[in-house]
Amino acid sequence: MAPEAGPQADPGNADFVVVANRLPIDMERLPDGTTTWKRSPGGLVTALEPLLRRRQGAWIGWPGVPDAGEEPIAQDDMTLCPVNLSAEDVAEYYEGFSNATLWPLYHDVIVKPIYHREWWDKYVEVNRRFAEATAKFAAHGATVWVQDYQLQLVPKMLRMLRPDLTIGFFLHIPFPPVELFMQMPWRTEIIEGLLGADLVGFHLPGGAQNFLILARRLIGANTSRATIGVRSRFGEVNVGFRTVKVGAFPISIDSTALDQQARSRAIRQRAREIRAELGNPRKILLGVDRLDYTKGIDVRLRAFSELLAENRASREDTVLIQLATPSRERVESYIEMREDIERQVGHINGEYGEVAHPIVHYLHRPVPREELIAFFVAADVMLVTPLRDGMNLVAKEYVACRSDLGGALVLSEFTGAAAELRQAYLANPHHLEGVKDAIEAALNQAPEEGRRRMRALRRQVLAHDVDRWARSFLDALASTRDDAPATARSE
Repeated sequence: MAPEAGPQADPGNADFVVVANRLPIDMERLPDGTTTWKRSPGGLVTALEPLLRRRQGAWIGWPGVPDAGEEPIAQDDMTLCPVNLSAEDVAEYYEGFSNATLWPLYHDVIVKPIYHREWWDKYVEVNRRFAEATAKFAAHGATVWVQDYQLQLVPKMLRMLRPDLTIGFFLHIPFPPVELFMQMPWRTEIIEGLLGADLVGFHLPGGAQNFLILARRLIGANTSRATIGVRSRFGEVNVGFRTVKVGAFPISIDSTALDQQARSRAIRQRAREIRAELGNPRKILLGVDRLDYTKGIDVRLRAFSELLAENRASREDTVLIQLATPSRERVESYIEMREDIERQVGHINGEYGEVAHPIVHYLHRPVPREELIAFFVAADVMLVTPLRDGMNLVAKEYVACRSDLGGALVLSEFTGAAAELRQAYLANPHHLEGVKDAIEAALNQAPEEGRRRMRALRRQVLAHDVDRWARSFLDALASTRDDAPATARSE
């Protein structure tokens, strides 16, 4: 699985390296055949870009289109290092093993995972390519932070190539229960891959605990008896002379920047225009999701439909907006899911809408960031109902945008965010009556009750931002270097 440890190439000059499936910029091919680059949105880029610039950093990743080349791109004080993927790589490593094997397995098998040996072989090959690129650009003794489920083999491969590096890994999606993970034909290889890191991080203590159990069961490694506590102290796995720390680090958002944007005059004006365009309804419900079967879009549509049928929501002055960003459009399960959701939208509008006044407004396209913030400010009830989600940052974004202390958040219990946002209207998305009750309570909350809940939610989100998340992980990773015996650092 791993590259053989042979003669090392001369190290690069990057003291801090982020390794992720995607670069923080996307390549776009224009109609005339030329290419251009645009910055990718997202909290991870926001959190890590300043660190990269301060520390002569490099970001290793795929630029988003096949066969884009591997020429490094210098951007001010950081270097972007493309990893070239062919169309076959994208089909088998990314759409195949990452998103049709790992994604459903790690999300509680909502859709059945597919275990193809060819996909696994390609996953190994592409992970090796990422590890080799990282080894090339990292300075001696550099800190490397590997991101997410697409690259779980990179830590071990990289350690064999460059034992001088300090390596962290963070999983941005849920880590599954032991019984589900044991389905994976290549379960031992994945756990071994992750144990190449000095620190393995998860959103929640439960994911960290699952990993510790699997390390003991599959690798026979010695693990500490200490459990992962709510305050995310560390468990440990002893691998030879090395000690791997395992902990929980709940990710967050750039909440201060969002709060400031949402207070702007232009955003407030746009929010008023959105309400006016909808006919100034008494209540606006909002869903904002990537179009994915884990997000529970169908759950909220069914719940809303039944509330209308039972006259527990008013069809005259209530509307639901569902913004669904296109996702994995060539994967069969996603094609079927989109058709089902669009049928549900049509059914609700056919039953309860009026000419020129649909009751569900559904957009299947990306929405510009400023427009999305205006939707957050305009919405009375935010519906976040995933069947399973590692964190769900949309819930936190909505809260950060509500400096007026208005609005209400309906939140699935099976999101990582539910552990922090206890003042939301929590619901089990598998219990339709419970979802309906939560939506009804949010629609009808008293103003003072709503302000009390939102004030508590905002206190949490503004205090625990994405910068605090990154610093807590990197401080813990730095401590592993201090704690490591000299034999481990030089093996």
